Amino acid sequence: MCSRRHRGGRVRSTTPAEDRYIVLSAKRNRRTTAQQVANQFLAASGKQISRKTVARRLRGGGLYARRPVVCVPLTRQHRTARLQWCREHHNWTEQDWACVLFSDESRFSLSSDCRRQLIWRESGTAYRPENIQEKDRHPTCSIVVCSKLWGTPPP
Repeated sequence: MCSRRHRGGRVRSTTPAEDRYIVLSAKRNRRTTAQQVANQFLAASGKQISRKTVARRLRGGGLYARRPVVCVPLTRQHRTARLQWCREHHNWTEQDWACVLFSDESRFSLSSDCRRQLIWRESGTAYRPENIQEKDRHPTCSIVVCSKLWGTPPP
């Protein structure tokens, strides 16, 4: 008969209750860094933990550091205009669309905004409102590249 003997190892620096506190504080302010969460934990409990420990506890709680989705905020007028346009064009045929000019525009920023700010979020929740960063302005220095594609004219 054999049995598995419990082996020693490094003792965890946080309890399950403290782990829940770490996850909850990151969920309250998703844009805090692991170091800031560690500092908050030190102020609340008096125990010093590393930022790697915070990151491991957050990963254990299902939170991962990801870039936030950036979108341009739409006003009620924008949404109304888009809906009206869709209703006007929902029954167009393929020949109607063949006469439309499609253009694509890409903006490349020359400034140092590299989107390094991360948020703590669960997998599959990128498009929830709390995980979206609204950005209304374009960078000051940028290059715009345009391309146009004509549809086929009707016979």
